[in-house]
Amino acid sequence: LVLSKFIEDVNRLNLGVNFDPANMLLYDADDPIKALDVLGKYVIGVHCKDGKRPERKGELGKEYPLGEGDVGIEKFIDKLRRIGYTGHLTIEREISGEKQITDILKAKELLQKLLNKE
Repeated sequence: LVLSKFIEDVNRLNLGVNFDPANMLLYDADDPIKALDVLGKYVIGVHCKDGKRPERKGELGKEYPLGEGDVGIEKFIDKLRRIGYTGHLTIEREISGEKQITDILKAKELLQKLLNKE
């Protein structure tokens, strides 16, 4: 609600949200799918990664490969469709090395499958 109010107060066409559903979990914030009800009309980009909430208050949650965390990527993609989002989906994996490449390729396959689903 604070972010949507800020965007409305600034009132500029070039201001929007780069929505990262996993970060909402990693930082123990709101449910990312429900957050699209409020922020969806402002979304101009989406990061596709996955994660889980922290086990203890005040800690950072953990990032996971897309489809292996708690974002609920299938429901998330469905919600993006329902709100009319047609912009970019950027795969993000905040590790390095071969595992990063493998995870990104798997995420690409998963997203292609979900996006081609009718």
